[in-house]
Amino acid sequence: MAYLRTILTDNHPTLRKMAKRYKASEIIDPLTQQLIEDMLATMYAAPGIGLAAPQIGVSKRMFVVDLQDREGERIGPLVVFNPRFTLTEGEVELIEGCLSVPGFIGDVTRFEHVVCAGLDQNGEKVEYDAMGLFAQCLQHEMDHLDGILYTDKARNVRPAVTQSEIDAAEGGTDAPAAQPEEIALSN
Repeated sequence: MAYLRTILTDNHPTLRKMAKRYKASEIIDPLTQQLIEDMLATMYAAPGIGLAAPQIGVSKRMFVVDLQDREGERIGPLVVFNPRFTLTEGEVELIEGCLSVPGFIGDVTRFEHVVCAGLDQNGEKVEYDAMGLFAQCLQHEMDHLDGILYTDKARNVRPAVTQSEIDAAEGGTDAPAAQPEEIALSN
């Protein structure tokens, strides 16, 4: 049974720490498997499209993602342990929000294309070649593992006012995205 966890907000010290790597034996541990279920349930309830372990007070290198891209294709649910980027290219200007910084959005420059490698919930190697919202989401979640909030990179951080801004601020890495005039993330 999954449990809803509390999502920490920007003043919590855990959000500013470099998260620790998982050992292979830890990934298959029943407590870690329960954490995965809890994180997915918490992300869906928020609602969001991505959630990193530090956002619920676990300073470990893992995040979950479940989103629908612009073409309507569902990507996820995915679980990534010890992620790293093996390719980053291009730049795109996006509007982002975060479940840990509720009610606010900002303008962020992200890589347009990334390849993310890591381990899945079974400890098997995975690699994701991502563009658009998926790439943005992976970068946003990876930042959480490094103790970085989008507000550290953003310009013009402001309260969400329009409905699409509110959706991005509340709906998480978390909402639709990829064009500067549209809203993209809020996890």
